[in-house]
Amino acid sequence: MKKISKILTLFVALFPFFLNAQIEKAPPRAEGEGQFNRLIIRGINLINGTGSPMQGPCDIVVEKNKIVEIKIVGYPGVPIDPKNRPQLNAGDKELDCTGMYMLPGFVDMHGHIGGKSQGTPAEYVYKLWLGHGITTIRDPSAGNGLDWTLDQKMKSSKNEITAPRILAYTAFGMGSKESITTAEQARTWVEENAKKGADGVKFFGARPEVMEAALRRNKELGLRSACHHAQVDVARWNVLSSARAGLTSMEHWYGLPEALFDNQTIQDYPADYNYSNEQNRFEEAGKLWKQAAKQGSKRWNEVMDELLKLDFTIDPTFNIYEANRELMLARRSEWHEEYTLPQLWRFYQPSRVSHGSYWQEWGTEQEVQWKENYKIWMAFVNEYKNRGGRVTAGSDSGFIFQLYGFAYIRELELLREAGFHPLEVIRAATLKSAEALGMADKIGSVEVGKLADMIIMEENPLKNLKNLYGTGAIRLTEKNEVIRVGGVKYTIKDGVIYDAKKLLDDVKKIVADAKKKENFEIFQPGMEKKGGKIQGSKD
Repeated sequence: MKKISKILTLFVALFPFFLNAQIEKAPPRAEGEGQFNRLIIRGINLINGTGSPMQGPCDIVVEKNKIVEIKIVGYPGVPIDPKNRPQLNAGDKELDCTGMYMLPGFVDMHGHIGGKSQGTPAEYVYKLWLGHGITTIRDPSAGNGLDWTLDQKMKSSKNEITAPRILAYTAFGMGSKESITTAEQARTWVEENAKKGADGVKFFGARPEVMEAALRRNKELGLRSACHHAQVDVARWNVLSSARAGLTSMEHWYGLPEALFDNQTIQDYPADYNYSNEQNRFEEAGKLWKQAAKQGSKRWNEVMDELLKLDFTIDPTFNIYEANRELMLARRSEWHEEYTLPQLWRFYQPSRVSHGSYWQEWGTEQEVQWKENYKIWMAFVNEYKNRGGRVTAGSDSGFIFQLYGFAYIRELELLREAGFHPLEVIRAATLKSAEALGMADKIGSVEVGKLADMIIMEENPLKNLKNLYGTGAIRLTEKNEVIRVGGVKYTIKDGVIYDAKKLLDDVKKIVADAKKKENFEIFQPGMEKKGGKIQGSKD
């Protein structure tokens, strides 16, 4: 049994690595203008990410990749006196954004770059992210390998490729020649991981003494951490255990309901439950929050109080499980047709093998359970935020019908559903996420002295978060004409200005070319056969 446990623990830790064999790296940057010695952005309405209400019109001055001046230059609806504005000098770049809206660049706290199984080249993923205003991502598990991820991180930091800023959180145990079963092995691996240049560690669970040693040493070295508390280890090590040992952030919600148990110690698994059967795994996960202590109870408050005291971060990734409560909504999302690659679409289909493709028999009963699950989960997250806790935004795209970039905007909508004010949603996606990464002195808000990571758009995202989608939002004109509005206009990263809509057009071309090569058409599960042939096949 000990041998089986060791193998399972190692498999869980290395699962993302096996799934995401290395993909094609991004080509040299051919997009974007800048950096500029001096860039002046004119007439913008600023939503700065700190929780401040919008202000404007503002002129913002950037020198290379740093914000050096933010000046309110007038009043809404009143002509601006040119004398009040920063003066344009010879050689300066001027960007007229009169009446537009600016946000800080978004941070995706759960940004897998994808892998061979999904069929997603890095260029495709990066442009979807930047096209939705995502200027920084945390890659939890560095699924293409640490060396691969660090190479892309370095090239992005020099703006040699069109990509967000990348932080590499290596999967615990990755690269180890043997299963890590002792505290000494755990500390040694963490030290070696730090020396290689990783920004942090992604955990799934392990023996308590191993988790304790790894987390404490990781914290001593100044690295941050994330954990998906997998069910195979959560009965002996939940979120509270991790937070006490030094874990800085949790992903999803596994481990949190277990910490809230007050009349049991293990999830109420059916006798025939098998974790390797993902239909089992996710169906029963939808019943878990009902087994936790009730909101407002003594146990509920004890757990929340301790996590708050430990300055712990929750990255809920609501969007990645949305198909569990609305499968048809997720698989019929309008962007799939033009933005989802053929291989990624095939990866999403019901399968007993592909991770997150567990639709063996998923129906109304499972969806209702998950809808009820969400209500309790969201209540905890919203209360945690209200009591001063740090909640961030992450997408975990590339699985379960969730597409890079688009899924992140959906995460913002779900934070709104959980009870966040739109300004709190933006703050979670920017400043709070930057704090969780230890980078709030550099990114996360539009303030003097910070890096020039910004989003510029023509529609007000506070009125409607759907304005952030690359496909825009639907509007009916006074002439009864249906139009599309919104989408990010410019994404600025490190002072480099990207045409966000052009980046998304590039993605559409990548998808169209892939479809043409395969003679592929989007199909729905169980409906792919046509005329005796598989629709989407090149045969």
